[in-house]
Amino acid sequence: MPLSPKPRLRPQFGEGRALGFTTDGLLHSQRAIDTKDPLLGEIGFFDARNRKPSAFTRYVTLNWRRGVGAPFGLMTTQLNRGAVILSNPAAATFAGLDSILVAPLFMDLARFHFKRFGAPARLRLAEAPDIFHATQAVPLRVAGAKNIYTVHDIVPLRLPDSTLDDKKFFLNMVRNLGRTADLIVTVSEASRDDLIKFCGVPPNKIVNTYQSVSFPDELLSQTDDEAARLVKGSFDLDKGDYYLFYGALEPKKNVGRLIDAYLASGSARRLVIAGGLGWEYEQDLAKIDASKTNALKIVHGRIAPDERIRHLRHLPLFQLTALIRCARAVVFPSLYEGFGLPVLESMLLRTPVITSDGSSLKEVAGKAALLVDPVDTRSIMAAMQKVDADDALCRVLSDGGPTQASRFSPSAYRERLSHAYGRVLNGVGRDAN
Repeated sequence: MPLSPKPRLRPQFGEGRALGFTTDGLLHSQRAIDTKDPLLGEIGFFDARNRKPSAFTRYVTLNWRRGVGAPFGLMTTQLNRGAVILSNPAAATFAGLDSILVAPLFMDLARFHFKRFGAPARLRLAEAPDIFHATQAVPLRVAGAKNIYTVHDIVPLRLPDSTLDDKKFFLNMVRNLGRTADLIVTVSEASRDDLIKFCGVPPNKIVNTYQSVSFPDELLSQTDDEAARLVKGSFDLDKGDYYLFYGALEPKKNVGRLIDAYLASGSARRLVIAGGLGWEYEQDLAKIDASKTNALKIVHGRIAPDERIRHLRHLPLFQLTALIRCARAVVFPSLYEGFGLPVLESMLLRTPVITSDGSSLKEVAGKAALLVDPVDTRSIMAAMQKVDADDALCRVLSDGGPTQASRFSPSAYRERLSHAYGRVLNGVGRDAN
């Protein structure tokens, strides 16, 4: 059952094995893999240079294939494993796979093929699996297998100014997958409704499995005191004395309005923005810089700026979870989300949440969060003022979070996914809700 991974899809490859399937992973490579020497093939795949195409690939292979596609299908190479030492996240991903197949540039070539022929490219395998589940929308199919595709959301269509995607390609691809797939999987009822309404996916061909939320046991077992010491030592922040947003700085995350709402709220607590730079982040960074004052404070014997808004980038998971746990509240006023993992991750860690009342977020948050109109700065401001002043409200939200998050546990996700697989293999049921 080859799978095509998407970053932050929860859970990852191990779910197929947990459901009793032999699970092969299909991975994208930016460069050709050595097929003659298995050791060099493995080393080449994990080589840092494989993070981007070579000059030859970029200017010759991709340009030539752009108008040709993949009329003879896409070949795969089985990746040898055992020589390369992996970091923990990568090791956990590969541990859930029985074998790994690599298809160089398959995301690009499948896209070129679809634009040229208006049909998914064919993935050539020695033996067809029972199920080919592409865990992101890609125009690729396996003959003789049940072809399932996860379409998380249609952000490029609902918020076209917030992404750089080729909108025509995306819409035509999703429409085609809706007609040709054995099943479309999505991750919320909001996304399911969008796919039916705007992309014409037949209601009887799409199921909602949701996603799941979890953290490693060693992070969940961390005490509040331990988290507070880590946050104080790492960032000079006190427990409960700041609000937190985490995620990439990009238009759909609505960080600009969050900053405006925070400054207007008059809160004495700080605002911490944790995450890397996405795209069109310049205005958000300018607002962060504009919030800085000439005030100074002494930190560990040195003079430092007294910043009301802190921007932290690329934090390891153990620091991020401590930041979440110690925040007065996580504020996530995104304009549109297919699911909204930060909301549930925060609830699982018993942190109060302020989030949007639109797209999937209202559905995922349930009654365990304060909901705001994401395009109304005053609505966000009022919610922050309410949380700022009301300790009892914070306790109610904190107590209700884990119960809501438990609805999206890994075991609940496996049950919904098993139902979806059973449907295509045995004709069982219509939906996995």
